[in-house]
Amino acid sequence: MSTPYESVISDLKSHPRKWLVTGVAGFIGSNILQKLLELDQQVTGLDNYVTGYRHNLEDVRSLVQPAQWQRFRMVEGDICNLAACRDACQGVEIVLHQAALGSVPRSMEDPLSSHESNVNGFLNVLLAARDAGAKRFVYASSSSVYGDNPVLPKTEDGIGKPLSPYAATKYINEIYADVFQRVYGLSSVGLRYFNVFGPRQDPCGAYAAVIPRWFESILLGKPLEINGDGETSRDFCYVANAVQANILSGLAPAEASGKIYNVAVAQQTTLNQLANMIMAEVKRLRPGAAEGKILYRDFRPGDIRHSLADISLARQHLGYVPSHSIGQGLTEASAWYLRRCENVAAV
Repeated sequence: MSTPYESVISDLKSHPRKWLVTGVAGFIGSNILQKLLELDQQVTGLDNYVTGYRHNLEDVRSLVQPAQWQRFRMVEGDICNLAACRDACQGVEIVLHQAALGSVPRSMEDPLSSHESNVNGFLNVLLAARDAGAKRFVYASSSSVYGDNPVLPKTEDGIGKPLSPYAATKYINEIYADVFQRVYGLSSVGLRYFNVFGPRQDPCGAYAAVIPRWFESILLGKPLEINGDGETSRDFCYVANAVQANILSGLAPAEASGKIYNVAVAQQTTLNQLANMIMAEVKRLRPGAAEGKILYRDFRPGDIRHSLADISLARQHLGYVPSHSIGQGLTEASAWYLRRCENVAAV
């Protein structure tokens, strides 16, 4: 018996849809693009290349068939520009909105830019999708919306007070999507991502996520810097799980819309455990690399202490079943992280 995801994949192959992926040159967006093109879908992408990269799109191009790549239309533009959003939404049935200025620290330093992109830009894409007659609007929210609520596991109806401007912007997104569904009839599905990782995740820059940054640190002989005592925990989610959730949401029945779902694995991992897993992966693939060492620093403002998702709602309404645990995801992604770090170091 096939899984709900396998059934959706089969349906897409026989009945292709027209999709828009905003933030298509980014980490999650480019992984979604790759999967959709492999399924022979018609895809429009929108990106301004601020946090996304052209080389991510070139990587996708190298991994799909030429005929599949021809089904991709790229719109270079900013979601803060309504005209660009309208252009991208032309003829689109399903919008997968991934574009945003991510990072809690970035939002703490520059809340205005986060608001511009994550709230005003989000509203532009909503308006453009509504006016283009899109059938479904799927958008990336964040586990940061749970804020100061200490209850574990996190259930979708148990949010607390936001602890950062980034978290506030994502909560506002959820409110706007709900309003647009109730007022204008734009069917929407929100996905609260929990610490997504995998290929094409940026290992460089001040706001690099912890997993690619630690791979890079080991290769450079630098310590793995941990904010706090290392017992902070997260529900790390491999990017293939996020791709699955987006595709399922785009095709989910009407009764699944107007809701928000956790996208995670329901597996709690401390930063100390994660560091040891990454060091083991580097040792497995690069036996000659330096031994990783841990440097503990002060706790970072705006960070929550523990995070663990309840994914039962996504299982029930979307048919979401994670394909990768954190261990399986690291095993699959480690070679990419190491190659990427080595290529950057060689430039």
